Amino acid sequence: MASAPERTDPSKTSERTIEPPASLALVGSRVERRVTALVEVEIERWRAVDAELEAPLVALRELIAAGGKRLRPAFCYWAFVGAGADPDDPVIVDAGAALELLHTFALVHDDVMDASDTRRGLPAVHRRFITQHADDRWRGEARRYGEGAAVLVGDFAFVYSDMLVGGISAEARAIYDELRIELCVGQYLDLVGTAGGTHDRERARRIERYKSGKYTVERPLHLGAALAGRFPEIRDSLSAIGIPLGEAFQLRDDLLGVYGDASVTGKPVGDDLREGKLTPLVAAAAARCSGAELALLTRLGSADLSSDEITAIQSLLVESGARDEIERAIAELVGEAITAVEAAPLTGESRAALVDLATFVAWRDR
Repeated sequence: MASAPERTDPSKTSERTIEPPASLALVGSRVERRVTALVEVEIERWRAVDAELEAPLVALRELIAAGGKRLRPAFCYWAFVGAGADPDDPVIVDAGAALELLHTFALVHDDVMDASDTRRGLPAVHRRFITQHADDRWRGEARRYGEGAAVLVGDFAFVYSDMLVGGISAEARAIYDELRIELCVGQYLDLVGTAGGTHDRERARRIERYKSGKYTVERPLHLGAALAGRFPEIRDSLSAIGIPLGEAFQLRDDLLGVYGDASVTGKPVGDDLREGKLTPLVAAAAARCSGAELALLTRLGSADLSSDEITAIQSLLVESGARDEIERAIAELVGEAITAVEAAPLTGESRAALVDLATFVAWRDR
């Protein structure tokens, strides 16, 4: 039985950098070329109608080119190949490109909802258009213009994603639609969890599962199997991989949001604390704290939360044992997922790739 890599100190970020596996780059490069080609054609098409239409599509192209892990296309691809399908079939490239565009849609809208200033080391899309409005001294409120433009950039990505999967089977389409619904469900639960200020553990876990876990791992695996024509027979095996690994992915994301290196993650560290996000990390700390410590946690999401308070909360999450708890949970979840990979009725190449992805997902630094 394979297990998660041993870690020297789970109260700290990775003692070593887990580099993206070669299999991830293989899938990612194909997907990026497909998306870029589509968007380039659209830029030329709509620029001919009105030069102003270039700006939102260029913003979309540049955000995609700025990076991203391409995890969702990779999970879809390795389920497809692992189920015995042709790795050179263009349908899997289109499906991966659709997943990447859908993810871009979610990121752009998420940054508007969270008022995030950066993404992948660039100004967030809404911030880009706010700056344009201010620089050009246009009428109206710059913030509303920028956020409106960003919503539309996300909408472009959503529609292009849909176009790429227009010819897939009814079974695969049903999975793709469920993935999109679950993403919206998770985003709304996240919005409510942040506004409500609760520290409920079960709600935090539910947000993690629907906002990111299922749509990052389980549903892309399901989609790949459906595209290969083997979904009913391997669905349960793929869920046994995807559910724990998706949860581990989001738990690591939570830790990176609080303790990661902004120059690596491309996002400001501490934003989740400033926004008052309900995460299992925060819920674990709240369950362990009382008095002044709990009062400090209730400051999360306050408009006047200071940098000193952010630092104090970061320390509290360690001192309370909450960070250790989350690190242990990640290791257990990844061990569970790897065990399920080894038992899955997939090709050996696919199982090896999924084990590599599981390790990267759990102990990445970005």
